[in-house]
Amino acid sequence: MDERKIMVGQRVRRLRQSQGSTQAEMASKLGISTSYLNLIERNQRPATVQFLLRLGQAFDIDLVQFAGNDEARIVAQLREVFADPIFKQSNISPQDIEDICSASPIGGEAIYLLYKLYRKLSDRHALGIKTIEENKELKGSSDFGLSGDSNPRELVLDYLQLHNNYFSDLEEASGELSHLFFSKGVDLLGILAEILESRHGVRSRVLPLDVMGETLCRYDRHGRRVLISEALGTDGRAFQMARQLVGMEWPDLLSDIVDKADLRDLPTKRYLRNSLTDYLARALLMPYSNFKEAANNLRHDFVLLSRRFMVPIDQICFRLTTLQQPGDKGVPIFLLQVDSAGNVLQRFSATKFYPPRFGGLCPRWNLYGFGAGAFSVWPSRIDTPNGLQFASFSIRTPNDVCGSSSRVNPTLVTIIGCESDHAQYFYDADDLQFVNKKIISEDGQSCGCLMCQLNS
Repeated sequence: MDERKIMVGQRVRRLRQSQGSTQAEMASKLGISTSYLNLIERNQRPATVQFLLRLGQAFDIDLVQFAGNDEARIVAQLREVFADPIFKQSNISPQDIEDICSASPIGGEAIYLLYKLYRKLSDRHALGIKTIEENKELKGSSDFGLSGDSNPRELVLDYLQLHNNYFSDLEEASGELSHLFFSKGVDLLGILAEILESRHGVRSRVLPLDVMGETLCRYDRHGRRVLISEALGTDGRAFQMARQLVGMEWPDLLSDIVDKADLRDLPTKRYLRNSLTDYLARALLMPYSNFKEAANNLRHDFVLLSRRFMVPIDQICFRLTTLQQPGDKGVPIFLLQVDSAGNVLQRFSATKFYPPRFGGLCPRWNLYGFGAGAFSVWPSRIDTPNGLQFASFSIRTPNDVCGSSSRVNPTLVTIIGCESDHAQYFYDADDLQFVNKKIISEDGQSCGCLMCQLNS
């Protein structure tokens, strides 16, 4: 049993301020004294179970997420910060990092934002970008940390991680339509085309590769047509049609979530909207309860799930990360997607495995799945330097943008994994051997890469 005191002062204060309430007003609503609430907000008193229950009832919040996940996220961020060689002489231990985050989550967040700015400026300097351009970009910025991070993908991935990659409004909305085609049979493309035309007057058409080029799908507003490249298979075409459908069905809902995210620049807002559109399309094609039940019954057999729901296998992996509904969660997993150059395109973790934000993958682990064919699953065991074990499954999929006729067909690798205790729930983990004790990596220490340092 975890005996640590639950110190949630910063989070209680942020919650109160977001409600526009004074301490006296919140205390009255919770049935406690103002002085007691003041002590909790200043972390001079731990939060009791009774206090947390009252808080959950009064403000309709997920107590598990409120009491723990935010701090765990910041701990993971700071682990990567202090793994940087510039802190080598500091000898900051994992316990030191946890103490920092426990005492002041906001302070830990500020350290991370400052580090991201440092990384950005270092990269610009390495590329020879003039300092005057940096000054112009930063001049007049009141939000130093956020303005310093110009990578929309990283900002959006952090946002999705912060929300546990689960959006109840999108799940609820998708349920309004999913029954229209799941109850009619297995002709998914035909059903999607019928719904698009009947509800929005939009027709679908598949065009040759020499017409579409590298574009997988686009919407012809004047002709009211969804144009899809022949480079996509049946499952890919269905997913693109679903993206078009959800974008037309719930534009206001998507806009509302993007606006509430309070992002600074238009490219990041667009990236988030595209990510949420992908989420909604997955939720439509793979309804939460149906998909979770199938995943459990099929022991997370990625290939069979792809065939049952008629979606690309990497979309199966992405959907598994969204099974985060409070009280009805799926198996805790982590996910990474990397391109052929080793760039991390997607990342998420609901486990104790910390994927890197600024570095590559560990060279000792075959996370790229070398030796596996396209669309096949390559299982492997990961022994982290901190003595934990994980099962990982690497799935190599050709990048459809280039088309099957291209001589050079870049490969994307989607890596999904779980802690060893949950490996039994994955069909592809049957040949992996785990032992019931902590295992230290081959020489008792990490190989020195960033991923090892994050998980040591």
